[in-house]
Amino acid sequence: MLSVTSGLPGTVTTSAHIQERLADVLDRLRLPRNLLERVAGVLERRTWTGDEDVHSGTIGAANRALTQAEVKPEEIDLLINTSVSRPHLEPSVAARLHHGLGLPSSALNFDVTNACLGFVNGMSLAASMVETGQVRHALVVAGENVDDVHAATIERLLSANPSRDELMQEFATLTLGSGAAATVIGAAEDHPRSHRLLGGVTRAATQFHDLCVGSADGMFTDAAGLLKGGLDLVVSAWHEAEPEWRWSQADRFVTHQVSRAHTDAITEAIDLDPAKVPTTFPTLGNVGPASLPITLAAEQDSLDPGDRVLLMGVGSGLNTALMEIVW
Repeated sequence: MLSVTSGLPGTVTTSAHIQERLADVLDRLRLPRNLLERVAGVLERRTWTGDEDVHSGTIGAANRALTQAEVKPEEIDLLINTSVSRPHLEPSVAARLHHGLGLPSSALNFDVTNACLGFVNGMSLAASMVETGQVRHALVVAGENVDDVHAATIERLLSANPSRDELMQEFATLTLGSGAAATVIGAAEDHPRSHRLLGGVTRAATQFHDLCVGSADGMFTDAAGLLKGGLDLVVSAWHEAEPEWRWSQADRFVTHQVSRAHTDAITEAIDLDPAKVPTTFPTLGNVGPASLPITLAAEQDSLDPGDRVLLMGVGSGLNTALMEIVW
């Protein structure tokens, strides 16, 4: 890993604002007006507005990643877009980004989607292609735009007279936030001072594929089932890997950002030091696959050469990936 950057929208949308719009619904269901803060720990999230959009935000993050890595656009051989958000089924989001970034026609470009785990999967795929000599430099990006799904969800909750269970099925949608992230992956021999991707483990529990189902209209979640299934999967992968990898001795644990409940549950289940588990969900919400790299980008200035950083990703499906980086 030669660089990692984020692209955050300039507009803040508070949970208080969303809850005020839903005040009549919350009052009717006898739910607290501070539900998002109280249950998820999400105080605010970012929104693309004005002259910003997810496309320009992702390109901006990618250009900053190239600058940070000291790699020119013409040196990129592979572009992988890993976002959940997409304005259409085809062409790939990567095609538009490839054009916007001015990458060479020789640069392979495509989308890899795997819910919130997509960015980590994209990094692993890019690293494998670099390792086998297929490419020299790869650019992995994710850009998320939740404005439309927020609007559709709020409108549905206001007009459909939902029950408490129906509202809670859509609760997770209201914790989502917009943002972008990018990383450049290159050959270690060409960049000896870069951050070394050592590898890791992946595990699947696809019997839970229907616990969180999202579309352009909304995301419907069995929150309790998702928390338990995801936690069991991560803990199982951790304990299987621990004898070989010794991740309990790592210096930082960068997790996918969902909520306070998810972060606390993982931290407690595998006995992590909370001081080593940074969080961005209170101010950014869950930015899908961009959440983990956004958090890593925010942490990079506090990391020292040689620090062991464990990326811990989980995605609906359910799938998990644990990947170690030596900083």
